[in-house]
Amino acid sequence: MKIGFDNKKYLEMQSAKILERISMFGDKLYLEFGGKLFDDYHASRVLPGFEPDSKIKMLSELKDKAEILIDINANDIEKNKTRNDLGITYDTEVFRLIDIFRSRGFYVGSVVLTQFAEQPSAAAFQKRLENFGMKVYRHYPIEGYPSEVEKIVSEEGYGKNEYVITTRPLVVVTAPGPGSGKMATCLSQLYHENKHGVKAGYAKYETFPIWNLPLSHPVNVAYEAATADLDDVNMIDPFHLEAYGKLAVNYNRDVEIFPVLSAMLSKIMGSSPYKSPTDMGVNMAGYCIIDDEICANASKQEIIRRYYATRIDVLKGLISKDAETKIEIMMQKMHITINDRAVVAAALNKEAVTGLPAAAIELTDGQMITGKTSDLLGASAAALLNALKVLGGIDDSIPLISSAVIEPIQKLKVEHMGSANPRLHTDEILLSLAVSAVTNPTAAHALRQLDKLKGAQFHSTVILSHVDEKTLKKLGIGITCEPKRKKTVDTYLK
Repeated sequence: MKIGFDNKKYLEMQSAKILERISMFGDKLYLEFGGKLFDDYHASRVLPGFEPDSKIKMLSELKDKAEILIDINANDIEKNKTRNDLGITYDTEVFRLIDIFRSRGFYVGSVVLTQFAEQPSAAAFQKRLENFGMKVYRHYPIEGYPSEVEKIVSEEGYGKNEYVITTRPLVVVTAPGPGSGKMATCLSQLYHENKHGVKAGYAKYETFPIWNLPLSHPVNVAYEAATADLDDVNMIDPFHLEAYGKLAVNYNRDVEIFPVLSAMLSKIMGSSPYKSPTDMGVNMAGYCIIDDEICANASKQEIIRRYYATRIDVLKGLISKDAETKIEIMMQKMHITINDRAVVAAALNKEAVTGLPAAAIELTDGQMITGKTSDLLGASAAALLNALKVLGGIDDSIPLISSAVIEPIQKLKVEHMGSANPRLHTDEILLSLAVSAVTNPTAAHALRQLDKLKGAQFHSTVILSHVDEKTLKKLGIGITCEPKRKKTVDTYLK
């Protein structure tokens, strides 16, 4: 895979920048951490070379100085809000985050229940956390937030929140998802730290948009495509332009809230340390792009990928068609179409020839492999096996898995597990391949090729099952599929 981003340089520069920001304030820095700390596949797709766990690796350089504070909105607990990418509720995600951080040697200091108003589910969640040995604090709704600065920065506002006891110079404030109140928690803590005589500051770490890339750069446009269902829009930071005479890219929510945030910081600290929302950031990703063309092309592919994902969400009724229209406009501005994603045509052509749902995989060297629906395998599983054969130099006529292995699994699925679809999914075919590898050297050789699929591209002519989507993503494959349901697939082979 062609590399456009220097991950080693990024880890070094990002750690140094955060240490520099800590020293700027003296005793303590509250770092609001936006986006995903783990498994940041969007960043790895648009910045080839960026490792999905780069952020947590970077923080590992600072873990002796850092503690983790996790926010969760009490209203989200009450509503059972779910992370769509993982399919788990926010409260469950908090426990997952705690386990992951601790397994990597981080100190998780506390959890803050924001917007707490005696919600029964939130109170029950607090007890579960405390039984787990976790310190829990409550922050309350503030009437007039965020406009009534005088009230907010007073004993009637932040003063009512419980003071979170922290012990390390870097407090990383993260959350299971957006709307969790990270910024409000940071400001509340600044208010209380100031009362306790602690010199504390605030900064924000958000990878996208990349502030020192042009507004129209494909990397920044790809981020806008990723948030097309929200009201976020990339824009030139007018405060930065006025203060320094330099262009910097930020997004509308930070720009809109900055005057209020600046007023709050001034009231808490005596004066605001920042002249613009861009000043608040510590993101160094833009300095680590080593091949702009590679990153630009990868980002254009990501825009197309987001277009397909959005079309499917519209079909499912999860978001409005406005999001799809937004991305269509972005594609026009970038002068790209779905034809610029070669794997799409390959899959559609295979379906046209076979009359069955089909899939295609484009390897990182440009080789195109297809798969069709059969009695034994779904198209995705077939394409996956065919790709492993090509990567391993295995003749296409050689079966990797005997039908004697597949058929009992099909029988188990249909007769005992209640499945209407007897064909094997990608996870089932990989397990079957692993079992076959014990006695079949060719299957073992094919299995060793899995790492080579990282960075490959995939397209399906029907919407993927959740299990196929999850498996392919774990292999590091970029996925798209046609917004067409599988409702007639099972009738094709009758």
